[in-house]
Amino acid sequence: MATTLLQLSGLINDSIASLVKVCEDSGYAVPDLHATPATEDTETFRSNPAAKEAANIIIAAALQLAATLSPPSTHVLNIATAHFKSAALRTCIESNVTEALREGGDDGLHVDDLAIKCKLDGTKLARLMRVLANDHVYREVSPEVFANNKLSMILDTGKSVESLQAEPENKHDGTRGFVAYLEHLSSDGHKASAYFHETLTDVTTSHSPEPNHAPFHRAMGIDIPTWKWYELPEQSYRRRRFAVAMQGLGAVQPPDILLKVFDWNQLKPGSFVVDVGGGIGSSILPVCRAHPQLKFVVQDLPKVAELGKNFYTNLVPGSIESGRVTFQGHDFFADQPVKKPSVFVLKHIVHNWSDPYAEKILRQLRAAAGPETTLLLVDFIVSYVCDEPNSELSSIPGASIVSAPKPLLPNYGPVSETMYVLDMVMLAFLNAQERTLGKLASLLESTGWRIKRIHRGTPPGDFMQPVEAVPILN
Repeated sequence: MATTLLQLSGLINDSIASLVKVCEDSGYAVPDLHATPATEDTETFRSNPAAKEAANIIIAAALQLAATLSPPSTHVLNIATAHFKSAALRTCIESNVTEALREGGDDGLHVDDLAIKCKLDGTKLARLMRVLANDHVYREVSPEVFANNKLSMILDTGKSVESLQAEPENKHDGTRGFVAYLEHLSSDGHKASAYFHETLTDVTTSHSPEPNHAPFHRAMGIDIPTWKWYELPEQSYRRRRFAVAMQGLGAVQPPDILLKVFDWNQLKPGSFVVDVGGGIGSSILPVCRAHPQLKFVVQDLPKVAELGKNFYTNLVPGSIESGRVTFQGHDFFADQPVKKPSVFVLKHIVHNWSDPYAEKILRQLRAAAGPETTLLLVDFIVSYVCDEPNSELSSIPGASIVSAPKPLLPNYGPVSETMYVLDMVMLAFLNAQERTLGKLASLLESTGWRIKRIHRGTPPGDFMQPVEAVPILN
């Protein structure tokens, strides 16, 4: 035990020294919890691989120390009661607390004044904010006086409290979208998570692959797929919030990931690239701009495809008229109309579906593929919490993963939590999943595809790991 504690302490001390040195040498701002607002300048140190790795080690080691030294009952109790923090966060988001504090100035506001602006009970609001401030979201600068910090400013829509209260339906319109995603998770996601046990033990839903047998459906008392429910007229706010939330989630991912993870120059001029379920074509846009010698087909539902035409008409003038970019209404469970393209792109599609449905999508693409077709599948690959096993998959280029230094968990422990949380989100809303490399390889092989290469990011934050697959030839 003493050796482990000393090892963790040494990792923290050495990594802090490394992080500070990188910041000083490169002119980066040293991370400051109380910086407001949290500008990109305060996070630029993450662009340096050494600084990013140092930060990851510090976080992982500190949290492992906390787990080691906390009374077991306290540690597990904190996990069991984490939903109360989610509830407090949702209340602050939906009641515009962060915006009210921003308008109140850097010195903060007394909770009574804050409650008047947010139309809440001050005593009860203080109790919610205190549980968040204890986790460093907001600051209690003096008794009953709260102020924003770097973490709470993430919840700021940038709008005035007056406008938010006057037009609550428009809360997230025109924003960066991340607040919408947090609200989506802390409201509907919170409700759905309460029904995991019932859904996983009910004989009707426990082993069902159907998208309407998710915990979300039990929580809401509905029997239609989540996205169809969002399309109902009475779900206008949820529908708009979800659309903005997906933009916000996309914004925290590299916008040019498709451009960087495949050698597009290897394709002959005039080659066809098909973005299946590609929305309005925003993901493939960087590739389209950088490679005018290629042709693109973006497929999605007919209404979305029409929006995509207008999107590209404005951003890539002449691409639609020349036929270099085509938007095509298409259901990816139906026969694929484009035969033998050079590349099929599936970005954030397969993880939305349980295996039987994902197999249908992949089989349609395999049936339309030529012997030289590449499937570029962009999803999250879930790491094990133990050492990755050696298998035949280990020989695939890019398959190897860098483990954290001992005695940390190989996946950097809680630093990697987002990938597992997103897996729970897929289960909660869609009865779907993020997949480990082994499960993804099995899924592809069962539908006629073989993994050729994996594009590993820098662990553990870059858990989106694009995969190149090729047809299995008889």
